Amino acid sequence: MPSGTISVFKFVGTISLGLLTGVSASLSTLALPSLLTLPTAVTARTTLTYLSSKTRILSAYLRHITTFSLFSAYLLSPRRFRHPYLLYTSIFAAVSGPGVDYAIAYREGTNARRETLDLEAQGDDVNGEQVRHAVERMRSTESARAIISGAAFAMGVVGLWGDGA
Repeated sequence: MPSGTISVFKFVGTISLGLLTGVSASLSTLALPSLLTLPTAVTARTTLTYLSSKTRILSAYLRHITTFSLFSAYLLSPRRFRHPYLLYTSIFAAVSGPGVDYAIAYREGTNARRETLDLEAQGDDVNGEQVRHAVERMRSTESARAIISGAAFAMGVVGLWGDGA
């Protein structure tokens, strides 16, 4: 396999991982806290539902692109140049999705996804505390995702720099 193809996989995977980190970091620090300042619980719930569905789709795309690209670069690299950072970053990227959801649900002892769906199905009769709790749960989830994908991104950047040296 030409080294140019492997370099493209590394580049695409690292850029996608950086975007994934940025999405989670901006959600946890900017977008989600601002939902708590909306005037009504119904508006906050509607915005949270929209934001979480769009975020779930975008994050899944970026996570899959990252995992596929970096793992492919690892597999296609000649054995002598097969650096483990490609494997580690692809594993971290894959775990930053369902792994974080599972860990937080296990920690809370509940199924956070089911509670979010219950919040969406309540209609116009929604309690502000329920919305606040859902926002705080999503904020902690996105913070954990930002930390895990940020560590993978840092590892990937250092690994790429090491490849070039």
